Amino acid sequence: MKTIFIYVLQAMLLMAPLAIIHAQEGKPLQIFDAEDGAPISGFRYRYGTQLGSSDTSGTIFLRRDPGSRLRLQHLRYGTWELTESAFDRLWETGSSTWQPEWMELSPVSVISIGIPQEKDQQIAFSAREKLHHDAGALLNENPMISSIRKSGAFGFDPVMRGFKYDQINVVVDGLQSATAACPNRMDPPTSQIALGRMQKVELLKGPHALRYGIGLGGTLNFVSEAPEFVENPATYGRFSSMWEQNGQVLRNEGKLGWRTQQADMGLIGSWSRGSDYRDGAGNTVPASFMRASVGFYGDFATGAGENLSVNLNRNFARDVAFPTLPMDLRKDDTWMANARFKKSFEGRLLKSITQSAYLSKVDHLMDNGLREINRRMMDARTPAKTANAGGRVEGEWHPGTGRLFAGLDFRSEKAEGTRERTFLMGPNEGKTLLDNAWQEALIQKFGVFTAYSLPLKAGMFSISGRLDMNRAQALDPTVEFSQQFEEISTVQANPGLSLGWQNDLSDRWQIGIWLARVSRSGSLTERYIHYFPVGLDPYELLGNPQLQSETNNQFDLSLQHRTEGLSISVSLFGAYLNDYITGVRTDLAPRLPQSPGVRQFINVEEVLKTGMEWSIEHRIGGNWSQSLMAAYTYGQDLRHQEPLPEIAPLDLRYSLQGKHLDGKLTSVLRWRAVAAQHRVSSRFGESTTPGFHLVDLEGGYRLLPALTLRASVHNLLDQTYYEHLNRPIRSQAGPLFAPGRNFRLMVSVDF
Repeated sequence: MKTIFIYVLQAMLLMAPLAIIHAQEGKPLQIFDAEDGAPISGFRYRYGTQLGSSDTSGTIFLRRDPGSRLRLQHLRYGTWELTESAFDRLWETGSSTWQPEWMELSPVSVISIGIPQEKDQQIAFSAREKLHHDAGALLNENPMISSIRKSGAFGFDPVMRGFKYDQINVVVDGLQSATAACPNRMDPPTSQIALGRMQKVELLKGPHALRYGIGLGGTLNFVSEAPEFVENPATYGRFSSMWEQNGQVLRNEGKLGWRTQQADMGLIGSWSRGSDYRDGAGNTVPASFMRASVGFYGDFATGAGENLSVNLNRNFARDVAFPTLPMDLRKDDTWMANARFKKSFEGRLLKSITQSAYLSKVDHLMDNGLREINRRMMDARTPAKTANAGGRVEGEWHPGTGRLFAGLDFRSEKAEGTRERTFLMGPNEGKTLLDNAWQEALIQKFGVFTAYSLPLKAGMFSISGRLDMNRAQALDPTVEFSQQFEEISTVQANPGLSLGWQNDLSDRWQIGIWLARVSRSGSLTERYIHYFPVGLDPYELLGNPQLQSETNNQFDLSLQHRTEGLSISVSLFGAYLNDYITGVRTDLAPRLPQSPGVRQFINVEEVLKTGMEWSIEHRIGGNWSQSLMAAYTYGQDLRHQEPLPEIAPLDLRYSLQGKHLDGKLTSVLRWRAVAAQHRVSSRFGESTTPGFHLVDLEGGYRLLPALTLRASVHNLLDQTYYEHLNRPIRSQAGPLFAPGRNFRLMVSVDF
């Protein structure tokens, strides 16, 4: 069956370009935001008998229909009916701008992306979000995404619809990522994102975004700010600072840039520090950290239709407390660099060719040197390094009203690190043991991909495919590991295929259906980790290089209703997984005396995940708006007939937003309610968690056009609570509680 599927995929990859001959002729027209120049995705349009939605680049395709008027509609921008002269200008230039009628005031704006994937969402970053030292924490503003937290301040590892770790594809501009050097993922890929340069993050639900790699459960694509070229050279910049009372957290972030006709370049930097905070009951929770980054970015117009983009970032972390783990993060130094060259063409079927390359290197050290020495049986430290590199070539074609992407990519990730244990007492006092944690594991992925979308009357058809060749090996395996497996190097073919159809039921209602079958190979951890406690429970984990590829068969359904002042969106999904990768207990002896045993990664035949997200955005009046969002996921191990571990409970969010004094003053009230989670995995010793509710208040005042002050209070009612995915503090046999009432003050200057 697998061989047949690969042949079908290969045929699709070869024949997709041929399907373009059936596309209708039409002209692409783009609409941009008049304030920040960003493309406006997801607006509805009607032009004679032609209707639909704009895609992620703010593009629609129209055939000229004399006598008809183009009407655009968007919840944020209102309704715009172009006059005949305005439409003539749009048709001649191919683009236009649209002024927002009102602004989303919540600190993280969640809006629909538009064709070809209306089920997806994005989070736009303002100065407030760019101040944060960990992008993973910002993702939690959307109820669909939770985080596995081992620290109260750092390393929030996203869980999306119950999928986690390498089941989620985390990329920057569709390509770059970093590999966690810490076996316990103190430094997940999201923690290495330089937010000062980011414009937004796309939350691409399900395994459908095959252009960017294999995301079995979804893709998180962080998108850099678009360059701006000006006739007269100009300097610009931003500086923001925030103070948090609970934990004495101080954050600073800034950017200084220079623009000309051919260049847009600058420097970004950030520095944050915090100490222990208090939970709602007044108890102290270890949460000290220091985080800093500095970077250079540059976009250069090297010729007609040519753009060269380069980015270089250096991240630092020091003495970060991880109370749920045996060790803390003492040092994390990361380099991230990428370059992208895009050549655009006019009047041709081929619209652009983009070539990209990246390199990420992480140097990480964790130890227990911050713990009290009289409570330590040994001194332990683990220096570890990872390297992640890759490249990509992609072409974009506009055949008629259709759009086709096709290309090749390559990714390589490598990890090495040895745990050092020096005994302080007992019969081994003074001895040092070395444990080869990563075995110098290496995974290389070679991929070919294509994505094609075609508007058809009131609908949109999309098809995408990918074939990855995955090569894995251990360059420094232990003798014991080599003896346990007949073969520790593997080559696997991972095909992926996604089909989507969206249709306008009327000018207010739209339905979308997506089907996909996608496979991924095991990660570095799942294949080669060597006796390290990296899971939910304290069992040590042992990799398995003979794991079969994990396969997701997923169905997504979306239903949307839009009017000028109201937007309702519902997304449902069902994922049936084969060869699901999990851990099982063995009779092997653990390396650590406090470990209860050893688990080894294996494949489980059948697993089910299903759930829904829904959102309502309502424009109450000229100065007020409100929104309501919720998400729920159900996971079941069909073989063992028990719940899957680490599934977040029902999460509900409400916000009321106002704009006053001619827009200078903004106010936000937020309420969050989280249900108790009783569906837990007994096989992994998972505990049930109680529900909770939170109230936040926030206000901002634009004192000057370039100066904004903001004040807020989080957890106004001083609730004592913790998230279900927080790892427990095992030394205290208790949960990792979240901060209690927390006052924040922020100032931001733009020039």
